[in-house]
Amino acid sequence: MHAGDSPETDGQDPKAAIANADQLRCNIASALCVTSDTLVASVQIGVGRVRRREFIAFVGGLNLAWQSAARAERMRQIGLLMGYAETDADTQANLAALREALQELNWAEGRNIRINIRWPIPADLRSMQRSAKELVELQPDLLLSEITPTTAALLQQTRTIPIVFVRVSDPVGSGFVASFPEPGGNVTGFTSIEPTMPTKWLQLLKEIAPRVARVAVLFNPETAPYAAEFFLKPIKTAASSLTVEAITAPVRDTSDMESVIAKQADTPNGSILALPDSFMDVHRVEVASLAARYHVAAVYPFHQFCEAGGLLSYGNDQIDNYRRAAAYVDRILRGAKPTELPVQAPVKFKLVINQRTANALGLTVPPSLLARADQVIE
Repeated sequence: MHAGDSPETDGQDPKAAIANADQLRCNIASALCVTSDTLVASVQIGVGRVRRREFIAFVGGLNLAWQSAARAERMRQIGLLMGYAETDADTQANLAALREALQELNWAEGRNIRINIRWPIPADLRSMQRSAKELVELQPDLLLSEITPTTAALLQQTRTIPIVFVRVSDPVGSGFVASFPEPGGNVTGFTSIEPTMPTKWLQLLKEIAPRVARVAVLFNPETAPYAAEFFLKPIKTAASSLTVEAITAPVRDTSDMESVIAKQADTPNGSILALPDSFMDVHRVEVASLAARYHVAAVYPFHQFCEAGGLLSYGNDQIDNYRRAAAYVDRILRGAKPTELPVQAPVKFKLVINQRTANALGLTVPPSLLARADQVIE
């Protein structure tokens, strides 16, 4: 080093040092996709001739640029079509589980995703169709659908935007997908039913009410058009092995429900089985109240019915479906196609018994059945 040289430039021409630093800034700015630790390591190569103050200022500015780039991450748009009322407590719990699972996957509302929710009138197909049209017109990156009717409404509007359904009973029979392993098209998701459940409902009904000899299967053919093929065949097969007569009982309003339940009350050892159906779910208080008023044993597909006074329910853990759906949202937003994601059946189930209702019906719940219950309402 010569006498006139600065120790920080080590004899290099100052203009050349500055030029080198500028070039280094350009090179790193064009590679902002790497981590900040890697950036610092890159800067350290060849900076011996750059003045120390410039280097520190550069790294500080680079950190600010990195933070700004993170904030400027593209906002992804998700459209969510709900099937139940916004005021429903279970619906809000399901939504909370979905949001929590998305956050765990680094998708946070207001930071990198925006969820546009539509709340059509529950069990009103026309209202669902209007809401589906509104969401598709927003051209979101992805659509989430809660139940069978909302999925049908969205598919009427688009065959290109990816759709993930959360709790559909029969996606193949409903025409949504070609098969579970290879959905095809623009839709995939999670079912609320697995094949043994119809048989399980009848077995549980006979276990809690052994004298049952006739069961009316309640569903609305408009909101559950899949019911005849998907549920009734296995139910009737199981009924014959349990010496129970299963009859089809389509209903379209609460007056129809009352007629069916009243008829079962007049039939010796009559009972009812409510199928998974958005109409039945929306009117769970009415159907449970009618069963209690007419003193009829009943089995239901979801725990909400028991909480409304129903006798017994067995069905999938709905919150688990919403958490699992978040994983598919994550994969699609990161580039996966619905055709690459198989439809998945439920893996968690919940058996609920309403002991108060059993007592009112004069039924003694077997200890073995109580022991298997996930929840007993005393």
